[in-house]
Amino acid sequence: MSLVSLGGKPLYGLYYMIPFLPYRTMRDHFLDYPLGSNVLSILVLAVVIGGFIHCTERPKSKLYGIWFAFAVYLYVSMWFGTALGNAPAPLWLSDINFVTWKDYMLIPLVFLAAGLVVNDRKAVRTVILLTGFSLFAIDRSCLMESLSHSWANFDENKRSGGPLGYGSNQTAAFLAQFGMFFWGFGQFMKRIKVKLLCYALVGATILATMYTFSRGSYLALLASVFVLAILKDRKLLVILAVFLFTWQFIVPTAVQQRVNMTSNSNGRLEASAQERVDLWTAAKDSIIHSPIFGTGYATFQMGKHTDDLKDTHNWYIKVLVETGVIGIIFAALLIQQMFSVGYKLFKTATDPLYQGLGLGLLLAVVSCAVANFFGDRWTYIEITALLWLLVGAAIRAKQLTEAEAKTVPGDVDTPLRMMPQGAYR
Repeated sequence: MSLVSLGGKPLYGLYYMIPFLPYRTMRDHFLDYPLGSNVLSILVLAVVIGGFIHCTERPKSKLYGIWFAFAVYLYVSMWFGTALGNAPAPLWLSDINFVTWKDYMLIPLVFLAAGLVVNDRKAVRTVILLTGFSLFAIDRSCLMESLSHSWANFDENKRSGGPLGYGSNQTAAFLAQFGMFFWGFGQFMKRIKVKLLCYALVGATILATMYTFSRGSYLALLASVFVLAILKDRKLLVILAVFLFTWQFIVPTAVQQRVNMTSNSNGRLEASAQERVDLWTAAKDSIIHSPIFGTGYATFQMGKHTDDLKDTHNWYIKVLVETGVIGIIFAALLIQQMFSVGYKLFKTATDPLYQGLGLGLLLAVVSCAVANFFGDRWTYIEITALLWLLVGAAIRAKQLTEAEAKTVPGDVDTPLRMMPQGAYR
């Protein structure tokens, strides 16, 4: 598929790549082969290069410039961390900070690839269809694993790593994002069969999310449903209110136990919640010490922290600690622009496919933004690559919508006045 992409069909390479983006355990089968650990990087680069050679000009968006500036700043930030003695020089794949940066940069490359090769309505529709197929495959794997256990009571040891390969919390963040995407997308589908398939996928995804026992993702779902209710379906406000008052009678006992275990019988935080508070307290001191530039990108994982944890359990705090105020401004700009792309497409498009894409993307971004308060759900390609793929498709859809609008005559009276008498009849 890399050769196909370089040879003139990079869109096919993009299609082939989509299921592999989130499904890390499926990609792991390539590890037995030469360059198997870099198979995704090779394919993404092939699609990007093929796109530059064979495809039309990418649609205009501020996001390309923001990503480029952020990527450069992060690399310079790593050298700043080296100068402070917090990390080794980021030179090659043997340096953990350079590897972290390299893996992170695959996400904007996926976004760039989508912008280059998704160039018409059919391609936009196919990208959404393959995203739905990928979500179904993840749902199936999660449900088969979760429902193979007895959940009469919550048991931390029964939570699996999931097909994303990083743990149940990361898998939950992915599921919450794309469950909400297809909930928003399904709002605009006209054909009953398509709408029912969308809602069946949403139902399976929410069920799979419930059995990840991730409290952060539960909140992400609730926040996204609230936004959906405000923007599209006000009846959901009533349903949401009823659910919030009755959830303990509806959800399984194990889920109730997981939600209620935030504090123990003495009113103290349980272990994982207390760990986060300790990490955030230490992070606050680091931010105060170096507020503008931080300690250097990818340096937190190299320091000594509570219980030897390598993450702040809050992506926004992590950005502030490592890259300072400058880094958090870049992060805020990226999220704001993603939200703007979805909202504008939702409000301006007339094609139901594009309207659904816009609303779904907006809800997925809300879910992503909330989930990142509970850990790093941003820098993993398995969690956010498909989201950025859809952002690229939405930018193209917006361009196509604007192009269609320009073909509509602005003054319908002028042609009528120019017609010969009686021609109008």
